[in-house]
Amino acid sequence: MSTVTILGAGAMGSALATPLRANGHETRLWGTHLDDFRIDALEAGLPHPGTNVPAPEGLKLYRSAALAEALDGADAVIISVASVGVYDVARLAAPSLASSSLDSSPGGGKLLMLTSKGFHTRPDGSIGLMPEAAREALGEPGRTLVSIGGPCKANEVAAGRFTATLYASDDAAALDQAAALLATADYRIQRSDDETGLEIAAPLKNVYAIALGFADGLHERTGEPWHNLKSAFFAQAVREMSVLSVAMGGREATAYGLAGVGDLEVTGLSGRNKVFGSRLGAGESVPEAREAMAAAGLTVEGLDACRLSQGLIRQLGLGAETLPLLTAITAVLYAEADPLTALTGALTY
Repeated sequence: MSTVTILGAGAMGSALATPLRANGHETRLWGTHLDDFRIDALEAGLPHPGTNVPAPEGLKLYRSAALAEALDGADAVIISVASVGVYDVARLAAPSLASSSLDSSPGGGKLLMLTSKGFHTRPDGSIGLMPEAAREALGEPGRTLVSIGGPCKANEVAAGRFTATLYASDDAAALDQAAALLATADYRIQRSDDETGLEIAAPLKNVYAIALGFADGLHERTGEPWHNLKSAFFAQAVREMSVLSVAMGGREATAYGLAGVGDLEVTGLSGRNKVFGSRLGAGESVPEAREAMAAAGLTVEGLDACRLSQGLIRQLGLGAETLPLLTAITAVLYAEADPLTALTGALTY
């Protein structure tokens, strides 16, 4: 049995406690100050507010002030906070995570894993991928890390329903260790050495899910299905994810597997980004849709991911014609472009 600490008590962080506890590991769930109401619910024996699933039996809960205690003696750590908090949380945890404090023998020390997804903005304005935020916070640019990708709806993982997911790292031994900790008959792990491909697909699928949701909203507005349009959006989104992945040094094939096609399918069926897009398709303006989502307490991750992706595209020297659908979504969200005209005009079929 190993001891695993999950940093971040949101939906996905708490969900991963299910396979960990199913495998008999001591599992600790630490929350930031923003997670207090989630910890309150779990301590009271209530379902987690984000998954509607109670904590698995034996899960140990820690509040923000108990970070050192939560990390003490842990064999593995999973960072699962919101993307904007990855750098700060990794920096706070650095004394326990630094490689210099770890046993470097095979399987020794704290394995570091990351579920948080998004683009990382550095102080100089350059854009990187989320694992780089953790590595920079630790001051270890070469630090081994396992990226945990999709397609995973947190409530289904928490409930123990079948899930197939992708873990990526350039260190095969770290992947083996991560799989040994978390894989179960119902939580299947595919392994990859393409961290970049996974980390490109993860935030971009949220952006493209806005377009998929837009097609669903047109159905609501017109009373007629727009399935053909949604399929065209889907196919082009996957192709564009593969293009940007290759430009960043990843592999084209990753976008056509679980991290791209799989995660985009799940996100396009439900979730906040899809719902936001549906509102646009149903006739709401971008400000109206944003206000409605905020009033419901829902964060639309694709909004920031879309904005930051444009900085990454410029950084790579790619033209707008390389990623026309992503460019069109940006115009809809930030330049008041007509959604139907812009999005259909971006399709290259």
